Amino acid sequence: MKLKLLALNAMALTMLTGAAIAGSSSGTSALDDPAKMAPFFTDAGMKTLRGEADFKKAWMAMKPDERTAVLKDCGDTTLNKSHAEFCAMAKKTGG
Repeated sequence: MKLKLLALNAMALTMLTGAAIAGSSSGTSALDDPAKMAPFFTDAGMKTLRGEADFKKAWMAMKPDERTAVLKDCGDTTLNKSHAEFCAMAKKTGG
């Protein structure tokens, strides 16, 4: 009986941990928000960054808390991998 209870507790803990991990990486990144990121790119597919002056202009047009969120997301190694060029420019401009 104790073994069953222990196994149930372990399974419940595993499920809760998995849900927490999934919730923390569910695409809530500021870097994945097309409305916020579009001004930094020259194309609709958001593949080509604007030049440094235009990037800085778009960066300064963001609210301070949005800039902070972007820099925080750029500090996340997983998110930074898919946005490395943008993050490098953001850190250079405002970080």
